[in-house]
Amino acid sequence: MTHDTASRRRSRVPLIAGVLVIVVIAALVGGEFYARNRVENCLTTQFESELGSQIDVGLGLQPVLFSLATKKFSSVDISSDDTKFGPAQDMQVQATVNDVDLTSTDTTSGQIGSSSADVTWSTGGILATLQEQGVGSVVSGVTSDPAAGTLKFAIVGGLAELTVKPVVQGDTIEVQTTDASILGIGIPTDLADSVVSVLTDSLQAYPLGMTPDALEVTDAGIRMTLSGGQYTIPAAQGGQQQVTC
Repeated sequence: MTHDTASRRRSRVPLIAGVLVIVVIAALVGGEFYARNRVENCLTTQFESELGSQIDVGLGLQPVLFSLATKKFSSVDISSDDTKFGPAQDMQVQATVNDVDLTSTDTTSGQIGSSSADVTWSTGGILATLQEQGVGSVVSGVTSDPAAGTLKFAIVGGLAELTVKPVVQGDTIEVQTTDASILGIGIPTDLADSVVSVLTDSLQAYPLGMTPDALEVTDAGIRMTLSGGQYTIPAAQGGQQQVTC
């Protein structure tokens, strides 16, 4: 072997090594992209069944390729602009779910370690909910009073008013009627009860075993913070297909 031949072979070694490194990196990046897309689609399907609406799922900077094999994720961010808690319409939710394990069984679709969420519900969403439930035909408007912590409902074009105060009581939210009158005269109890019932049903149905920590009436409506501990995700029911990542 001549000196020139040996030199050429030695010069090829770094080139070959560099190509191999590029190939490996490209494979890892491609695999991570595939895994992230598949996992996000899977998690979206899974948590949509819990939230009952279209959601966006984010996995942050955590590597997903290995998680695809283990089905375990340190945290998952969930956002939705049209979440339905009970009959509620147009709730906006920003949630984080921690220690997600999507190992499924015949009776479960997985488990989560803990969860938290910030929820906003606008006065427009509240009015839309009442209309959807058949109460909106007599409720013409909803306004909020942050100072008093109350919501005021205009009844029959403003001829009557119903004022309620949602408050956190233990692990639930109660809706208390503070005023219900037509020009100072009490409005029918059934009407007030119908509005309060829809609000209560909307403020007491939370996903993933979460419960309310705080509630604030704002200029725009209601803002809540929720949290939850360990929760077992139930298996698909009826005609729903079991989600498998």
